[in-house]
Amino acid sequence: MAYFNNSNRRNHDSHSLAFFFFLLVLVLCFRVGEGRAPFACDPKNGFTRTLKFCRTNVPIHARVQDLIGRLTLQEKIRLIVNNAIAVPRLGIQGYEWWSEALHGVSNVGPGTKFGGAFPGATAFPQVITTAASFNESLWQEVGRVVSDEARAMYNGGMAGLTFWSPNVNIFRDPRWGRGQETPGEDPVLAGKYAARYVQGLQGDGAGNRLKVAACCKHYTAYDLDNWNGIDRFHFNAKVSKQDLADTYDVPFKACVVEGKVASVMCSYNQVNGKPTCADPDLLRNTIRGQWGLNGYIVSDCDSVGVMYDDQHYTRTPEEAAADTIKAGLDLDCGPFLAIHTESAIRNGLLTENDVNLALANLITVQMRLGMYNGEPSAQPYGNLGPKDVCTPAHQQLALEAARQGIVLLQNKGNALPLSPARHRTVAVIGPNSDVTVTMIGNYAGVACGYTTPLQGIARYVKTIRQVGCGDVGCRSNQLFGAAEVAARQADATVLVVGLDQSIEAEFRDRVGLLLPGLQQELVSRVARAARGPVVLVIMSGGPVDVSFAKNDPKISAILWAGYPGQAGGTAIADVLFGTINPGGKLPMTWYPQEYLAKVPMTNMDLRANPARGYPGRTYRFYKGPVVFPFGYGLSYSRFTHSLAEAPKQVSVSLASLQAMTNTSTITSNAVKMSHINCNALQLGLHVDVKNEGTMDGTHTLLVFSTPPAGKWSATKQLVSFHKIHLPAGSKQRVKVDVHVCKHLSVVDKFGIRRIPMGEHEIHIGDNLKHSFSLQVPEQIKF
Repeated sequence: MAYFNNSNRRNHDSHSLAFFFFLLVLVLCFRVGEGRAPFACDPKNGFTRTLKFCRTNVPIHARVQDLIGRLTLQEKIRLIVNNAIAVPRLGIQGYEWWSEALHGVSNVGPGTKFGGAFPGATAFPQVITTAASFNESLWQEVGRVVSDEARAMYNGGMAGLTFWSPNVNIFRDPRWGRGQETPGEDPVLAGKYAARYVQGLQGDGAGNRLKVAACCKHYTAYDLDNWNGIDRFHFNAKVSKQDLADTYDVPFKACVVEGKVASVMCSYNQVNGKPTCADPDLLRNTIRGQWGLNGYIVSDCDSVGVMYDDQHYTRTPEEAAADTIKAGLDLDCGPFLAIHTESAIRNGLLTENDVNLALANLITVQMRLGMYNGEPSAQPYGNLGPKDVCTPAHQQLALEAARQGIVLLQNKGNALPLSPARHRTVAVIGPNSDVTVTMIGNYAGVACGYTTPLQGIARYVKTIRQVGCGDVGCRSNQLFGAAEVAARQADATVLVVGLDQSIEAEFRDRVGLLLPGLQQELVSRVARAARGPVVLVIMSGGPVDVSFAKNDPKISAILWAGYPGQAGGTAIADVLFGTINPGGKLPMTWYPQEYLAKVPMTNMDLRANPARGYPGRTYRFYKGPVVFPFGYGLSYSRFTHSLAEAPKQVSVSLASLQAMTNTSTITSNAVKMSHINCNALQLGLHVDVKNEGTMDGTHTLLVFSTPPAGKWSATKQLVSFHKIHLPAGSKQRVKVDVHVCKHLSVVDKFGIRRIPMGEHEIHIGDNLKHSFSLQVPEQIKF
């Protein structure tokens, strides 16, 4: 691999059952050596092994229908909720569907427990940090490792096989507390991350087989948790067809179509007046119909209940149950469908066949996971166990992911890298300078172990540590004096500041973009006192307005580390001292604090509206001042680009003669994408990238496109990115494939994707541009 060496409304921590779980863990640990008991179809059970649904040589769809035909209505209904019941008469155990694996196996959901032979799992960087690597093969490799550990824990009786990850919502607003869980603000980036991480989790899919079942969430236009008195349970996201098609839905489509994901989760919020979990256009028509989901659709936890209890969308609970199942929901995370589905059928709102269809989707996924194939140890992945969790290779990958995700934002006078020979003593200051759990962000589990920033730096030089603030809230300046003294004594100063889950988290949106409390004062005072170079390291999921630090002549360098995972301290130190040449790029725009006054979180519009003073969102539509732009990131080397080969003109072929004569095909100098013969339309650009520096480095080549001027937005949009490793002084030619339909199309206000004709522009890196003309056949006249 070229990776260069929930939504939880309820609290499932039950302290009163701690002793019971301790005993249970001990029992399970003793079982690990002999393997997990079969979920179903135990070969030792003479009755069930003769049943058709247990015969592995029968097609899955026939096995599913056979099983459904043997179940009572009451049994079926108790199987379409996350804590599915056992059916002892058919030899089927109970199953908890809810497990999480956002960036490592997590114990957030009730399906996963740590302890005994599985005290922890590899804690990779938070998603926003890994996304900053812009490295597709790394994302897939992380997914593969996470699923190895997930399967191992399943085999040991400590986890399920259905993991409700990844979160692929667009990071639309910088205040969103869950932005840290996402791959950022760009739909192409988020879509590629989604597909590759899912492919890593689910395995090669040979013979329709799944290693684990991933789930892309939260569909759709979900990116507000609790802001200004409005929460996700009551929020109605008003979204244009244009924004839905060209931004919010893009990662989910990539998840299903390219990633072949086994599940999609619908969100709490309403979209244009309808709860997403009860909207047949979103679920049955789009996810399953247009995109062809081969899997199940699950509700966010308790969201079916939320629809009735909080949103008052239906008059009765039976109507809520019927609306969701008929819309295409297969599984309820929560008890609502178990309680109200039978009476919905009795009242004629739903049929038993509707339940059968939902259940078929669920059982099909379980069969693809091998859960009905008898002895787990005899199946693929059945040999994975405790020896395959927290391995040295897995922990090395966590370190590599952290290294690749760190972004160098400023480096005045090449102050970095620091030199252990010149900077023999380093003051390490700040509330995040010696943290552990902070580094893994949310939806995390129990890490294999931690290396803090202080510990990482101490491996290189002597350190003087002062916390400066008791925590990131930094409500007192009493400790500032000691921090200033440390900075005066040291050859260099590293300030590790930022946020943690007390500032940004699920159900906790931020109120501003500045460093919390008195952190800014701490940074400025320490920088003023320091006698050596001052480096600011920021831990955060969302962007932080650090304009004061950019403009402070005493602050030499700024690094963003995100939430860098269990090995974050080592990665930060490796970048600071030049063992690693940083190559990360920001996956989101860093806005100034003043931006927030113009954009209520409740406004879902992406495009600017100058008449209303609305500035727009994300780099694609916001053109105002920024602290740091999307895609920004420096290196210790200098990389240059030159265009070796590129077309100047491309002719678009229409799919049929009927399309050529259809007057609706071409309007406003644009062709409907559905009428284009897309398969043959690809441009090959050849770009030479050279490392002009003296240090080997990994470079991210970002490629954007801009449509023709006129009624189409003049914004640029990301079309592709390439991660390349270049030794100092070397040059490499990169082939950039630009697909006309995927990369040059735009969405009109009706949600229809079109390809504008005329002069398009490709932007390569910071300053290389190439224009070319897109044309339709000569016989077509506008």
